[in-house]
Amino acid sequence: MAQVLSLRVFLSSHTQKPSPKSLKLSKRTNKSNTSISTAKKGLVSPSHKIQKLNLEVSPHRAVSAVRLLRIQFGGAFADLLNEKGKGSGDNEMGYVERTLGFRTRDLDDRDLRLVTDIVGGTIRWRRYLDHIIGSLCHDESVFRSMEPLLLQILRIGFYEILKLNMPPYAVVDENVKLAKVALRPGAGNMVNGILRKLVLVKENNSLPLPKLEGDDRAQARALATLYSHPVWMVRRWTKYLGQEEAIRLMMWNNSDPSFSLRANSAKGISRDDLVTQLNSLQVPHEVSSHLDDFVRVKIGLQNVIRAGLLKEGICSVQDESAGLVVSVVNPQPGDDIIDCCAAPGGKTLYMASHLSGKGKVRAIDINVGRLRILTETAQMQKVDGVVATIHADLRTFAVNSPLKSHKVLLDAPCSGLGVLSKRADLRWNRRLEDMEELKNLQDELLDAASILVNPQGVLIYSTCSIDPEENEDRVDAFLVRHPEFRIDPVGRYVPSDFVTKRGFYHSDPVKHSLDGAFAARLVRTL
Repeated sequence: MAQVLSLRVFLSSHTQKPSPKSLKLSKRTNKSNTSISTAKKGLVSPSHKIQKLNLEVSPHRAVSAVRLLRIQFGGAFADLLNEKGKGSGDNEMGYVERTLGFRTRDLDDRDLRLVTDIVGGTIRWRRYLDHIIGSLCHDESVFRSMEPLLLQILRIGFYEILKLNMPPYAVVDENVKLAKVALRPGAGNMVNGILRKLVLVKENNSLPLPKLEGDDRAQARALATLYSHPVWMVRRWTKYLGQEEAIRLMMWNNSDPSFSLRANSAKGISRDDLVTQLNSLQVPHEVSSHLDDFVRVKIGLQNVIRAGLLKEGICSVQDESAGLVVSVVNPQPGDDIIDCCAAPGGKTLYMASHLSGKGKVRAIDINVGRLRILTETAQMQKVDGVVATIHADLRTFAVNSPLKSHKVLLDAPCSGLGVLSKRADLRWNRRLEDMEELKNLQDELLDAASILVNPQGVLIYSTCSIDPEENEDRVDAFLVRHPEFRIDPVGRYVPSDFVTKRGFYHSDPVKHSLDGAFAARLVRTL
C-alpha cells in the first residue's frame, strides 16, 4: 500500500488528480461505461471454461490482448510494471484465465517486456492502426462492428508487424492461434485474412495512409492519423508550435518513455549509492545533468521494482521536470511550505527531503485515500516528521483557515499534455471541452492559493502541461485579478536552458528529453 511513488502512482501524477465533483474530469472518457465483466460474458464460451492450460498460445499476446481489453473498459492502466513486482506476471495471467477461460505458460522476463512494449505501443498508435485495419477490411461495417477482443488481437498483430518489425508470418500464425482459442475458428480465419493483406501491402510499400495535402483541417486530419493523436491536439499544437514542431512533439509522444529515479537523500541514500544498486542489478542508466539526486533509466525498471528499491524507500520514480519544479520552490531547512493539490505527493516528499528535519510541508488535497498513501510513503522515506496532511478542498480551506506561508506551491490539476509519452492512454481520454473546464478550475485554485501567501511570500504555480492556455495565460489572468503579485524570474533556481524570456520555468519534451512542465514564481508585494 505504501508505495505512492511506484510506477503506477507516478504515471497517474497530476493528470489523475481528482477534480471537484462538479467537474468530474477524472471520470470522463471517450469510452463506454461497459464494465470489463460485461465484456467478459461475450468472450468466454463453455468450451473455454473447461480448458485450463494452453501451451500453444503465445503468453505475451494473450496477456496483452486482455490488458488492452481491461484498459478499454476502464479496469487498468497502460503500464504493466507495478508495485507487485515479481507477482505482476501471475497477476496478469490470472486476468487471462478469468477473461478467456484458459492459461498459457508463465510469463518470463522477455514476455513481461514485450507486454509492456506492445500494450503501450498499441495504445499510442491506435488511430494509425485502426485506419489501416479499417482500410483492409472488405467492408467498413465489418470494422465498425468488430467485437472488442478481435479488434485488440488485430491491433497487436498490426503493431508487431508495422512497428516492431517482427517476422510477419510468425505474427500471423501466433495471432490466428490466439483468435481461434480465445474466440472461435471463424475469428481466426478473419485474423489470418486481414493480417496477410497487411503483409502484402507492406511488402509492396503500399500501406493505405492519408496524404498530407489540402487545407489546414485536411492536413490536421492526415497528421492525426499518421502520428496517431486526436485531431484537436494536432490543430492546437500546429497553432502554437507550427506544423514541423508539432510533428516532432508527436514523434516524442510516440517514442518509448524513459524514467528517472530520485535517490532518497532523507534516508541517507546518495545518488552514488543508487548507482551502485543499479549496477548490481545490471540496469543501464545515466546520471542527470540537472539534479544531483536523479538518475535516468530507459530499460530495466522492472528489475528495480522487483529488487524492492521503491518498496524500501531507497528511491522514487520521479521525472526530472518535476524535480526542477521543486528547485523553483527552493525549499530550505526551517521553511514552512504549503503544497496545494499535493497528492500523489512526489513534490511534497522531495521538498520534505530538503528540509533536513527542520520545518514543515503541509500537504493539502481533496482525496483522503491518496493523502493516506502519501503519509505512509513519508514514513517509509523517513520524512514523516516534516510532512503534515490536510484533507480539504483548497477553495474552501483557504477562505476559512488562518494558515499562511512564505512559500505556497500550487501544482494544479491539468490536461497532462506534457506527459503523453509516459501516459500512453491519456491522449484518447482528453477532450477539447476538458481544457475550458480545467482553465476555470486552475483560476479558482490560483485565487484560493494566493490567500495562503504571506506578504513578501511566493506563490509557485506549476503544471505538467505544455499548453500556454494552462500556463502563461493563467498567470497573466491571475496578475490582472491580483495586482499585488509580480513575476519573480526563476533564473536563480534552474539552469538557464529552462528559463523562458518572461522568467518562467518550462521543460520542453523535444528539446530537453524530459516530460513537459511549467512553473512560475509569483511574489506577493503587499
